[in-house]
Amino acid sequence: MSRESAISRDIYGLTRTRDREAEVLEQVWGIPEGLVATYGDVSPGAPRFAGAVLFACDEPDLPWWRVVRADGSLAKGARQKRHLIAEGVPFKGERVDMSKARI
Repeated sequence: MSRESAISRDIYGLTRTRDREAEVLEQVWGIPEGLVATYGDVSPGAPRFAGAVLFACDEPDLPWWRVVRADGSLAKGARQKRHLIAEGVPFKGERVDMSKARI
């Protein structure tokens, strides 16, 4: 493999990753107030990728708290729950009531 093709592959791979990150962030921005989506909803087939993107994101206005686990449990605990309650998201015990709040 030539050096140029290796560089092209690295750039292509990086570009693809950035495109996927942008898609995840776009999905999160699109979650309406008072509703939630799962990590799998914002990154189909790769929910852990969504978690990594959100963890690495430093955009202060991104509504990260609207992304929850598939069972309605919260990855960020009480801090996340405070945001969701303030938006009127319904809960069943400690979990989001996914039948009512999932987009």
